[in-house]
Amino acid sequence: MAATIEGQDRVMATAQQIVKSLNTSKDVTEDMIMILSSFDNRLSNITDLMSNARISAGKADARFEAAEKIILRWDSNSEPLTWEDSPVEAAEYLSAVDETLQLIENFTSQSDSEIMDRAESALQMAMSRLEDEFRHILIRNTVPLDAERLYGSIRRVSLSFAANDAEIEDFDSFVEDDQMSYCHERGASLVDDLLVDLILPDAVGELKEIADRMIRSGYEKECCQVYSSVRRDVLDEFMSILGVEKLSIEEVQKIEWRSLDEKMKKWVQAVKITVRVLLSGEKHLCEQIFNGSELTKEVCFVETIKGCVMQLLNFGEAVAIGRRSSEKLFRILDMYDVLVDVLPDIQALFTDELGELLFSEAHGVLDLLGEAAIGTFVEFENDVQGEASRKPIQGGEIHPLTRYVMNYVKLLVDYSDSLNALLENTADESDPLPSDNDNNSQLGDMSPIARRLLLLLTSLESNLEDKSRLYEDGAMQYIFLMNNILYIVQKVKDSELRKLLGDQWVRKRRGQIRQYATSYLRASWSKVLSCLKDEGMGGSTSNASKMALKERFKNFNACFEDIYRIQTAWKVPDAQLREELRISISEKVIPAYRSFMGRFGNQLDSGRHAGKYIKYTPDDLENYLSDLFEGTPADLHHMRRKNFYIVVAYL
Repeated sequence: MAATIEGQDRVMATAQQIVKSLNTSKDVTEDMIMILSSFDNRLSNITDLMSNARISAGKADARFEAAEKIILRWDSNSEPLTWEDSPVEAAEYLSAVDETLQLIENFTSQSDSEIMDRAESALQMAMSRLEDEFRHILIRNTVPLDAERLYGSIRRVSLSFAANDAEIEDFDSFVEDDQMSYCHERGASLVDDLLVDLILPDAVGELKEIADRMIRSGYEKECCQVYSSVRRDVLDEFMSILGVEKLSIEEVQKIEWRSLDEKMKKWVQAVKITVRVLLSGEKHLCEQIFNGSELTKEVCFVETIKGCVMQLLNFGEAVAIGRRSSEKLFRILDMYDVLVDVLPDIQALFTDELGELLFSEAHGVLDLLGEAAIGTFVEFENDVQGEASRKPIQGGEIHPLTRYVMNYVKLLVDYSDSLNALLENTADESDPLPSDNDNNSQLGDMSPIARRLLLLLTSLESNLEDKSRLYEDGAMQYIFLMNNILYIVQKVKDSELRKLLGDQWVRKRRGQIRQYATSYLRASWSKVLSCLKDEGMGGSTSNASKMALKERFKNFNACFEDIYRIQTAWKVPDAQLREELRISISEKVIPAYRSFMGRFGNQLDSGRHAGKYIKYTPDDLENYLSDLFEGTPADLHHMRRKNFYIVVAYL
């Protein structure tokens, strides 16, 4: 108090001296003295403030020194803090960091520079320590990927075809195996909203506490680098667990088909798991840990996931630009479909330019896969049209080309939505349409995929017509055509193909089969039936030439036995068609034979010679006809009649 009064006296004395030297009037002198007195009061207040500031600075210095001791105790050269096991020490350390930050943030030009240098050094040391702890917590608390749970979710909703079928093979090799059937498992859908913890929940709060301090201290770059490097390694491991390898485009294109098919299948599964589970999980994790900084949050997320996203996209691109072959089409469509499915999810994950770039890359790969799908489909159409194998199928059975194409086409129907969208974008109005449809006006109402399948099946039928001519036996040509057209009809009728092609298409092919059956009967049995006609017998029914009669029976027996030997080796796989053919034969042959025997059988000499010419009863023939078209060659074992009167008695 005394010091303050002494200071005020000095100020007043100085003011009076200034007034005296200015030689002013009395009134002015009094005014100036009053002003200076007021100024003196303000100086007094400033003095008080400065005194209080010095006291506060002293206290702040003391708090910093305490914080500095804590930071130095746990410098980067000491043992790990074991953050989760020492929550009290961890909280104490963070408080020390906060105190140091507060001191630095309150820095002014009047601050003690030595203290500030120490504070900045301590903060740098603390950031190094927090960076290490951030890394350790991330690594220690990462949750392993439960692949079985994820794949189990996929399998529960997977779509598969007949279990006894094999895989779609290379088109060029299908003709080597006439027992082939086909199978394809669609890329399975993943149950949406399947949530998994990527980091143990208790550790997320600790990571956020550290991230907040590092960002506030200006170390967001270091924090982001640590986070991204650790999580990238984790995602790389997850990709490996999901079966997605790091392969260059050149390496992918060198993989043989069976191995590539498996990799494509795993890719389809991995894309949905990655986008719907892993990436969405990473996004949520970044939002929790870095919610104090939008920029840091987005940068950390993109830097973390861009590696695994590009790994997936690079494989997709490699497949899309690779050699086109028909067996790849379904997997390519699976890849296209899954990318279409997750593209909105990918777009929703990103908000900045880096994310938009990844989304653009994904969209580009989608376009490439679409182009590859259509190109592969066109390649398949050309293969069907140009397939020119010249080896007749034994027994007139279903050609492997027919099996391959129809199973292939049946699977294509499951991708109708995708193919329609792709074909609409590449539709060529100049494409010829089949002219065998009785109602051409319906063609304009067909979907793009229905039109293309109609063209494809027309090409297949034309090719089968050509292949039927490889058989020298005209009757066998019709058996071959009946087998193959019926197989086509059944595949259409028993699948979604019927909706695409229509009932009229099915009816017309059934009519073709009936025409082929009629042509078969004419080609195969006309000669047999001609042996049972009255013309050329050399007399009336009651007085025919025995020589001519014997010749007729002899020729009939030879023709029938020849047909039996040949056509038991022919194969009609469809039981109903096989039985219908046998009935048709019986209806033409048995009545004619019975009638011929009734008119002329009793004119042959009795005795042992009767069985030489009349070998079979009508019932015998009926039984023998039931052996036809079984695919097992057989010879007739003749049973000669010991007594001609047995035949006469039968008549």
